[in-house]
Amino acid sequence: MTTQTDLPDSPATAMQGPAAADAFNQANAYFKAGQWAQARAAYEWALQQDPQMEAAALQWARCLVRLGDLQAARDAFSQLLRAFPANYSGWLEAGHLCRQQGVPQQAVACYNQAIALVPTRYEARLSLARLLEDQGQMDAGAAQYHHALTAAGADKNRLVHWRMGKFRLERGDAARALESMRQALLVLRVGQAQIDENEHAEMQMDLGDIFMRLGMTEDGHRAFERASAATSEATLVRLADLSFRYNLWQEAQAVLRRNVELHPDSDTAHWNLAHSLAESWNMQEALASLAQAEAIAPQPGAKSMRASVAGRTGDADTALRLYKELADEEGPGSKIHSSAAMSALYSDQLSAQEVADLHRQMFACLGRNARARSSFNNDKTPDRKLRVGLVSADFHHQHPVNIFMQPVLARLDDKAVEVSVYFTGVSYDAQTQLAKRRVARWVEVTTWNDSQLARRIEEDGIDILLDLSGHTNMQRMSLFGQRAAPVQATFLGYPGSTGVPNIDWLVADSVVAPVGSEGLFSEQLVRLPNSVFCFAPETDYPYPDFDPSHVERTLTFGSFNNVPKLTPHTVKLWAAVLKEVPGSRLLLKAPSFNDKGAVEAFAQRFLAEGIARDRLEFRGPVGLADMMAEYADVDIALDPVPYNGGTTTLQALWMGVPVVVKAGGNFVSRMGASFMTAAGLNDWVAQSDADYVRIAAAMARDRQALLSLKRGLRERLQACPAWDIDQYTRDFEGALRQMWVAHCQGQSAAAGKIKA
Repeated sequence: MTTQTDLPDSPATAMQGPAAADAFNQANAYFKAGQWAQARAAYEWALQQDPQMEAAALQWARCLVRLGDLQAARDAFSQLLRAFPANYSGWLEAGHLCRQQGVPQQAVACYNQAIALVPTRYEARLSLARLLEDQGQMDAGAAQYHHALTAAGADKNRLVHWRMGKFRLERGDAARALESMRQALLVLRVGQAQIDENEHAEMQMDLGDIFMRLGMTEDGHRAFERASAATSEATLVRLADLSFRYNLWQEAQAVLRRNVELHPDSDTAHWNLAHSLAESWNMQEALASLAQAEAIAPQPGAKSMRASVAGRTGDADTALRLYKELADEEGPGSKIHSSAAMSALYSDQLSAQEVADLHRQMFACLGRNARARSSFNNDKTPDRKLRVGLVSADFHHQHPVNIFMQPVLARLDDKAVEVSVYFTGVSYDAQTQLAKRRVARWVEVTTWNDSQLARRIEEDGIDILLDLSGHTNMQRMSLFGQRAAPVQATFLGYPGSTGVPNIDWLVADSVVAPVGSEGLFSEQLVRLPNSVFCFAPETDYPYPDFDPSHVERTLTFGSFNNVPKLTPHTVKLWAAVLKEVPGSRLLLKAPSFNDKGAVEAFAQRFLAEGIARDRLEFRGPVGLADMMAEYADVDIALDPVPYNGGTTTLQALWMGVPVVVKAGGNFVSRMGASFMTAAGLNDWVAQSDADYVRIAAAMARDRQALLSLKRGLRERLQACPAWDIDQYTRDFEGALRQMWVAHCQGQSAAAGKIKA
């Protein structure tokens, strides 16, 4: 017997299936549970039984939207509205879908149909106001905004202002968003004696977000503090997430701990605390909170969290195995593949070729049915001004992409290059505002799908689209796989080949990608003449005073690299160095070492290699300026393998600390060699583990020579071409021009090296 939870698989069993009403009810249950595929099938079944069931037709279209099948969803809305032309919600949501797909005129038509049907409702008028503002029609948008307020009436005016504020913030227009949010809060205060604490908290969060985007940090913090009076679990979780985005980690965790206190029987409360703790590198407590969540209910994301914890504690191979299992479960196109790819870079067990092959294998599917390069109509004049697009989420404080890219943005020749940033992120601070001022166009695209973004990139006439993320957070690899510009390249954000089809170029240098290594890259190579990264900090970090006492103190090796880089191979290698230099010590600094569990775990790993705890010092995170000052406590830095230090190595050198590095087999394991070679310190570059230990010991023995090097190291760097940011920017422009000329000449991106 067929039940409401056991729908027939095909029309062949229709006579045995449930009635249309029963199928509709079951579909609604699936929809409420977020089981979109099952809901879609059940709505389809209900419509087969009763084609005139209008509510089922609307819900069916909604399922297709949630499943991401947008073309099918448009067809479903067309069917709905042909059959039921007076369906207000159908016209409204069809308009939303058209706006999302980048066909604004059709969206306008849909919204106008909805308005004509029910002039007294505000939703379509407000949506039209949003769309008109998005198109730059501010006066027309303001008129519709006013009509929406009139339609909403006094009891709903706050909702109209509030939603308009959110729409404007999503577009990146924080100033206008602030106007709307202030109006919403004014209506709330004036019109209601009893204010719901959670609704008020939600509004305060949006207000705080706006303040933070505008650089009004103190006002933003006060708004977040007012929001902390909330009691709703969903509201508190959102507040914690927003706080975390703005680097308020301690505040976020305080909110989530309060959430657990208020909702002790909620598995999601424990889960969210566990997730926050893991992101803050508190691994032992994160696992304990995860266990509490699992004791209440099964956690579908538990394997992913355990993979993250494994990677963050230096067990890259376990992380890789778990991420691959999850990616296989989700199938081709799963973003978990990117987590697996990142884990592979840290693995002690994989060869350079195996890492490259794994990337190609995992991301080949992203290029299926991609747009042809020849379909773009950009003017192929080789020497004209170039329109360059940057896709990144990472223009914010302390992120390496921001640190390296800001000085370049400040120096690019605006007569040769026009830069547009397509910002996919959620974290904003003063550095975000600085980057916005330095580019010709800044587009907020965090909530956009790939189709919307690709259409905007083409409308902006982008010639070269640069990925600055690779497989890191908030990347858009699927966009690049489908091709959104005639020339596409990856730069800075990922230390190696992406494996993604249709990324034409990778920016490298001749050390991280030496001649003969081309087979490790799915992209063609454009090699900068000096080093792939140029460290030119825009903040003044006072140089340490290396007085004669440095020769007398205990020789201190050090690493400020994150824990995932401290692989078993690295620990064994560094232990060998300590054994070779009796009496020396090792200072390890990383966010994880705020966690006593992480400290104990690594102390035990070194003890297993014969290094006593009293030869190790562990330090947790501090602000960037304080961290840079701490390099004065280090005599020689040790580079990890196989994932070398990038920013950390360049910071160490800048602060007078030379680095022992090992030249590995691919980009990620040759960054240290690139930097030290560019600095003229080739004798610090090892070719093997034994060579690494020998070099470290030799450099440690001659303390006077070491002191002399340290005293003049920054001046030495500033005299090297690789630290000349003006020249580096010209070289980078040359790389862009080389890519463009190759495209104009119809070349298949011949690999090359630009001229110094």
